[in-house]
Amino acid sequence: MSPSESTHLVRAIGRWGLAALVINSIIGSGIFGLPAIVAADLGRQSPFAYLVAAVGVGMIMGCFAEVASQFRQAGGPYLYTRVAFGRLLALEVAWLHWLSRLTAAAAAINLFSTYLGYFWLSAQRPLERSLLAAAILVVITGVNLLGVKVGAHLSSAFTIAKIAPLLLFAVAGLVYGFAHPAVTLANPNVATATDWFNASLVLLFAYGGFEGALVPMSEARDPQRDVPFAMLIAFLSVTLIYVLVQIVVIRVLPDPAQTDRPLAMAAEVFLGPAGAAFIAISALLALFGYLSANMVHVPRTTFALAEQGDLPPVFAAVHNRFRTPYVSILIFAVSLWALATLGNFRWNVVLSSASRLTTYGLVCAGLLALRRKQPDAAAYRLPFGRIFAAVGIALMLALLTRITREELAWILATGAVAFVNWIATRRHVVPAAAAREL
Repeated sequence: MSPSESTHLVRAIGRWGLAALVINSIIGSGIFGLPAIVAADLGRQSPFAYLVAAVGVGMIMGCFAEVASQFRQAGGPYLYTRVAFGRLLALEVAWLHWLSRLTAAAAAINLFSTYLGYFWLSAQRPLERSLLAAAILVVITGVNLLGVKVGAHLSSAFTIAKIAPLLLFAVAGLVYGFAHPAVTLANPNVATATDWFNASLVLLFAYGGFEGALVPMSEARDPQRDVPFAMLIAFLSVTLIYVLVQIVVIRVLPDPAQTDRPLAMAAEVFLGPAGAAFIAISALLALFGYLSANMVHVPRTTFALAEQGDLPPVFAAVHNRFRTPYVSILIFAVSLWALATLGNFRWNVVLSSASRLTTYGLVCAGLLALRRKQPDAAAYRLPFGRIFAAVGIALMLALLTRITREELAWILATGAVAFVNWIATRRHVVPAAAAREL
């Protein structure tokens, strides 16, 4: 352990803990809300959309696994881009990554209010939703301030708590679905190329989030060995769950787009009101777990920026007793509360998806750059890595053409903030402790 490690963060996240963190960072609000949106676009073809998306995202995850295995400090995509392309692009990635994770977590809080509305109708009113968001964040923030080990264990527990009910839902729904004729969908039209593009952008949100789990590598025990393992386990698990859940939804609900709680409504068909209540409770636990995972890794982005001299040193402040970046954690919590209160689920989902396209494309490009810069690095090497990186870059560019003017405006505004950040810090020297780890 380096001197900087001994005085700062603690390496407490093991192999399976990292795998759970990746799964928990992916399976969040998407699985409980997106099946309705994807079914509206693609109908009976929607389960295949998850497989198509899995191929593209799988290539990108492979690129991330190779690049991430070369680093042992906090930062994730920001750090990779900084080493590969320099400070300016790194700051662009950092701010867009932070925006994507912030909006994804805000979407989870929005959907938490929606599913809680199954039991308490007032949960979706503005004032009650705002107070509910504050209560959730007080609990999660408090737990994560106590230490990364506590936060990681909470994330692992919620990973199990969310996967088990989803598998039960899938198995029970498939048994019912194949024992009864499939319903006639309200929108049986053949999907167009535009529908597929729109669904692909939304599904990028469903599979996204894995990159966030790679940020707290200063607290992972063996990133070089554990990152590829965690990414593979998460990819296979998530793809299986997504496809099975989507099949159940379109077999039992004639018009999934008419509900914002598609899993609960589907469960009510084959498990009755008790089943719907069970899924609603499961959704609440899953969303709470997803938020706990985000609270583990998102604050480490601003912590890493401060470590590298790209934000004021206060963002890298570590609590003397709990060894956690408490300032970054508190700032993320307050920002998340504000965005969850002001936005809605679909708006946060789409903005999160759009803002991460640049991050994914640049990390894929970073694989090519780092292979040239560090050909002998002790790292995992992705088979056909150069081909996968090129495909990933092309895919991100294609999806960028589908974003709306509003989303583009948010992305450009965030990019402008990053540029101002670069202007203000471009002459700063990397702190010595951080430089030793690069």
